[in-house]
Amino acid sequence: MADGNETVAGLLSELRRGTVVMGVLSQLAEPQYGYSLVSLLEEKGIAVEPGTLYPLLRRLEKQELLESRWDTNESRPRKYYLLSELGKQVFAELKQEWRKLVASMQDMMNESEGGDRHGDR
Repeated sequence: MADGNETVAGLLSELRRGTVVMGVLSQLAEPQYGYSLVSLLEEKGIAVEPGTLYPLLRRLEKQELLESRWDTNESRPRKYYLLSELGKQVFAELKQEWRKLVASMQDMMNESEGGDRHGDR
């Protein structure tokens, strides 16, 4: 039989993996480079490994949700990412859907705890 803590850890990992895209998109209204984005997300409670973030940034750029540019003015060149116009539209739609999902999940969790559909007990 599986250990409860291991099961919860695995399920939390899946849940977090599904929210990383939203977290990343939410932070790219202003240009960010990879390491600054890792730090910014971590400050806000979303831990993302660089090995997860960089492939995600490349994928989002390939999907034309992000634009990038190299800054070579510093001693170490950095690639900055920013939401494209399409990225802004997609992020706005995702936020709307996210809010609906959160509301539905909150309703279901309240029902399972014996509360009514609006969070009152």
